[in-house]
Amino acid sequence: MISFRNFALRRGERLLLSNVDLALHAGWRVGVVGRNGAGKSSLFAALMGEVEPDTGDLDLPAKARIASVAQETPHLPDPAIDFVLSGDAAVHAAIQMEANAFAAEDWEAVAAAHQRLEEVNGYDGTARAGRLLHGLGFPAETHEKPVADFSGGWRVRLNVARALMTPSDLLLLDEPTNHLDLDAVVWLEEWLKRYDGTLLVISHDREFLDNVTTHILHLHDGTAKLYVGNYTAFERQRAEHLRQQQIAFEKEQAERAHLQSFIDRFKAKASKARQAQSRMKRLEKLAGTEAVRVERGVSIQLPAPLRLPNSLLSLRDADCGYGAGATILRKVGFGLEAGDRIGLLGVNGAGKSTLVKTLVGELPSMSGERMAHPDLRIGYFAQHTVESLVAGTSPIDHLKELSPNTPTQEFRNFLGGWQFPGDRAFEAIDNFSGGEKARLALALLAWNKPNLLLLDEPTNHLDLEMREALAEALSDFDGAIVMVSHDRHLIGLVCDQYWRVHDGIVEPFAGDLDDYAAWLRTRPGADNPKTPVPKSAPVAATPAPAPVAKPRPNPHRLQKAEERVARLESKLAECEAQLADPAVYADPGRLADLGRTQLQLRAELDAAEAELLALYTT
Repeated sequence: MISFRNFALRRGERLLLSNVDLALHAGWRVGVVGRNGAGKSSLFAALMGEVEPDTGDLDLPAKARIASVAQETPHLPDPAIDFVLSGDAAVHAAIQMEANAFAAEDWEAVAAAHQRLEEVNGYDGTARAGRLLHGLGFPAETHEKPVADFSGGWRVRLNVARALMTPSDLLLLDEPTNHLDLDAVVWLEEWLKRYDGTLLVISHDREFLDNVTTHILHLHDGTAKLYVGNYTAFERQRAEHLRQQQIAFEKEQAERAHLQSFIDRFKAKASKARQAQSRMKRLEKLAGTEAVRVERGVSIQLPAPLRLPNSLLSLRDADCGYGAGATILRKVGFGLEAGDRIGLLGVNGAGKSTLVKTLVGELPSMSGERMAHPDLRIGYFAQHTVESLVAGTSPIDHLKELSPNTPTQEFRNFLGGWQFPGDRAFEAIDNFSGGEKARLALALLAWNKPNLLLLDEPTNHLDLEMREALAEALSDFDGAIVMVSHDRHLIGLVCDQYWRVHDGIVEPFAGDLDDYAAWLRTRPGADNPKTPVPKSAPVAATPAPAPVAKPRPNPHRLQKAEERVARLESKLAECEAQLADPAVYADPGRLADLGRTQLQLRAELDAAEAELLALYTT
C-alpha cells in the first residue's frame, strides 16, 4: 500500500499539493489526471524519491520495486532487443554470463549460468523482450538495429518497452501513448490489464484511461482526490459533487442544452450508418457531465470556411512517396467532399503521414493526379507545425505574419478564444508548454478559415480539457476533415468513415473504431502471452477482413444476447449511480464493495457485448 499523510509538495515558490491524505492499494490501476501544472509529474518524482515532500509523509512498501519510463534515451550502439532486455537486470546479466561462458568454452561457467537463468526465470527473457517490441510496433527485422539509429518517437517506445520489461511492484507511466499508433495503444491496454502490480498512469487519452484504470486520482487546486472507477465514472461522480454544491447552476443548464443538441445532431444518423453507433457510445459517455464541463471553462470555435465547394480534393491512381525507390503507397484513389470526416488507421510507418502530405501538396504525387478545387483552403497540422513556431516571438507576432493589416485588438479577441487571454497574447512562446504551443499552432491554422482540415496527431501535448474542446469544435466544423490520431475518443466523436493504410495500399475499412480495436485483438499475429514472437521471424501484415454478405443471426439467441446486455447495462448504471452518492464515501467497506461490483459488471458487460457483436458478424 502507498500512503500519503498530510503530504505537501512545492516546486520553487509554487505550492502544487497540500494536505493530501490517501492510500493506494496493491493491484490498483490509477489514472492521475488534472490540468497541466497541477503537479502530476512532480507527484511521480516524489514516488521515485527524486524530490522530498515539503511536509508530511509518503510511505511505500519496503523493498518495493519501481519501474518508470526514462525521459531520455542514450545514443547506444546496443541492439534494441538488448536495450529492452536490460530492463530486467538479473535476467540480462544471466544471459550475458551464459554468452561469455560459451565464448570462453568454460563449461563449468555455462552450467553456473544455466543455474542462474533458472533462478531468475530467465530462459524466456529474450522472447518476452521480443513480444514487447512486437506489441509496440517494432517489426522483427528491427530488433537487432542499434538504439542510436532510431528516431526520437521510436526511442520513446523503446523506453516504454524497457519499463514494461523491468520487474516491478509499482509501474509509473507518464503519457505512455504519445508517439504510439492506435494498434500499439490497444496492445498496451491489454498488457496493462494483465499487469499484477500497482499502476499509476498520467494520460490525456480518456478512452485509454477508461479501458485501463480502476481508480482516478484527480489533482485540482492543490488537492488530490481519489475516485473509484474509470475516467467516465470519475466525470459523472465529480459532476454530481459539483451539482450538489450548486456551482454555476444557470451556466450548467445552458451547457446541458448545448450538449444535448451536440448529441442529438447525430441521433438521426444512427440508423443509417454503422459508424454512427460508435460515435453514439462516445457521446453517451458525456451525458450527465455538464457541471464538469462548465467548471473547465475551455471552449474554442473554428471559424466557418469562407467558401465551401462540394468537391474539394482528390487523388487518382496516385503513387505517393519520396522519389525513385521510395514509393510508399501505390495507385491511391481518394476523394474529399464537403462534410467528409475520415479517420486514417494503420501502424506507424504504414504511410498515413505520407498520404496526408500528398493531400496537402507538400509531397508531389509520383504518378497519377492530384486535383484540387480553386477555392480549396487547407488547414494542415503536423508535429513539425509546432516545431516551426518562431522562438522569441509572441502569439500576436505569429498572427501579424499571416495578416499584417489586421488590427491588434482583433488578434487579441481571437486569441482569447484559444485560451491566450490578456497579456498572454504578447508573451514570448519560449516558456510555453508543449500543450500551449500545440494550441497556438491550431489557432494559427484556424485563423485562415480553411474548408479542409488535415490533422496528423493534433492531440499530442493537449490536456483532456483542450481535447474535449477540440472534439466539439471539430464536430461543429462544416468543412471536410482527414485525421490521424491515437486518441479514440476524439477520432470516434469526429469521424464517421475510416480508411486503412497498410502494405502500400489505402482502402476503406468496413466497420467503426470498436470493430477495428476488436480486430486488432483477435487478428493472426496479435500478441499472445503464451506464444513468444520469434526474434528472427518477420511479422507479416494481415489485411482487415473484407466486407462480406452475412447470414441473419439466430433470432432467439440474438434476443437473449440483447436482453443480457440491457440487463447488465441497467445493473452497471445502478451501481454507478450509487457510487455518485457522496454518502457512500463515508463507508469505506461499502465503497470497496461497490467498486468491486462495478469492475465485475463492466467485465461481464464487455463479454456480453462481444458475444452480441459476434452474433451480428458471424
